[in-house]
Amino acid sequence: MSNQNYFVKYLSLAPVLLFVNLSLTAVLLIVFNYLFPDLLFHPLP
Repeated sequence: MSNQNYFVKYLSLAPVLLFVNLSLTAVLLIVFNYLFPDLLFHPLP
C-alpha cells in the first residue's frame, strides 16, 4: 500500500476513535457523578 492509502485509512479512522474517546469519557463522568453526587462541583474538604 502507498502512503496515500494509509493517509485515507487514517482519515476514516480518526473520527471513529474521537467518537469512542468522547463517548467513553462521557460515560465515565456520568457513572462517577451517579455514584458520588455533587463531588464534581464541590470537591472534598
